[in-house]
Amino acid sequence: MTTVPMDIVNDLFLRLPAKTLVRFRALSKPCYHLINSPDFISSHLTRVLKTNDHLMILLRGALHLYTVDLDSLDAGGVSDVEHPMKRGGPTEVFGSCNGLIGLSNSPTDLALFNPSTRQIHRLPPSPVDLPEGSSTRGYVFYGLGYDSVNDDYKVVRMVQFKRDPDDELGCTFPYEVKVFSFKMNSWKRIESVLPSIQLLFYFYYHLLYRRGYGVLAGNSLHWVLPRRPGLIAFNIIVRFDLALEVFDIVRFPEDVANGDVDIQMDIGVLDGCLCLMCNYDQRYVDVWVMKEYNVRGSWSKVFTVQKPKSVKMFAFMRPLVYSKDRDKVLLEINNTKLVWFDLESRKLSTLRIKDCPSSYSAELVVSSLVLGCKGDLDNIKHRKEQRDKEAREAKMMQNSNKRDDFLSKGFKLVL
Repeated sequence: MTTVPMDIVNDLFLRLPAKTLVRFRALSKPCYHLINSPDFISSHLTRVLKTNDHLMILLRGALHLYTVDLDSLDAGGVSDVEHPMKRGGPTEVFGSCNGLIGLSNSPTDLALFNPSTRQIHRLPPSPVDLPEGSSTRGYVFYGLGYDSVNDDYKVVRMVQFKRDPDDELGCTFPYEVKVFSFKMNSWKRIESVLPSIQLLFYFYYHLLYRRGYGVLAGNSLHWVLPRRPGLIAFNIIVRFDLALEVFDIVRFPEDVANGDVDIQMDIGVLDGCLCLMCNYDQRYVDVWVMKEYNVRGSWSKVFTVQKPKSVKMFAFMRPLVYSKDRDKVLLEINNTKLVWFDLESRKLSTLRIKDCPSSYSAELVVSSLVLGCKGDLDNIKHRKEQRDKEAREAKMMQNSNKRDDFLSKGFKLVL
């Protein structure tokens, strides 16, 4: 390796997935320092985002996380993802950005985790303060995004409170919005919110599955606020600008805004652009893409997916990624299956993944070295203590077994 110029090594390493690079740090000291350097980590991420190489699908089952490589979906099985946040109950995944995913056990137990390198950054706990007059905490909504203006990863936590714990559709819900900065490793509360946005927060109700997780596009996080039953109103897309840290509204396509108010809506990201899914009575779903961010006239309906005959309900559908040749789109349907949608024939083909859980939610994750390969000191200490504890317990069990064997063999009961 010492005979190969480091500029050639650098070029070769940029083409490899993060999991391989973590192992390659052991090749030599120059390789170790190269792979751990901020410049290399940044260049590797830039190339992955540009080429779409080494993409993974993260699958969240009832209690476990799994990954599967996008390039080997048909052939390869899933890989179990062990993470330090794992406990007896489920851990929520509330977003994916540049190879990081957001993990949550509770509003005060959050972390950023890189499934490629297994490195984690635990967020310092930020208490949820119950406002005066509120009796209980309501719904909690999260968002994870990269602020490209300030070169910072941020987590947004919105907490909705209820004055009456039994009133699901009550008015004037108080709320709290806090933003975590990875750069500063601290939280701050967003105090000033536009009156129009305050009105929306006061009147929105229980968001459907996934709508509580922010969708990242155009340096902003987005949520769909569905109208309350019985109100003459329309669904709204609210965005939070990560650089300015202010809320605003994204306008729908005119054809959608002037159409049926009873359609079910959800949002996602396709090809780096904000996309809108309009579900018409679970019969078919129109997919719109905003090709130029925050320009209403750039909305374009790219395809329509009819309800598959193989499913009883068509409540949820989300596009994840185009195929390499861009003639198909990978769709997630009802949190139970992944299917390829052929853009020309309009046919659906189920993707069968070996050892995949029967029910899961999916996130697209890039292979990156973000967070580095070393992890934070608290996590390293925690993992060392955990290994030491497991070793002590194993030794005690071994000694106990030896003692039992000795007693059973060394003594005979005499009557």
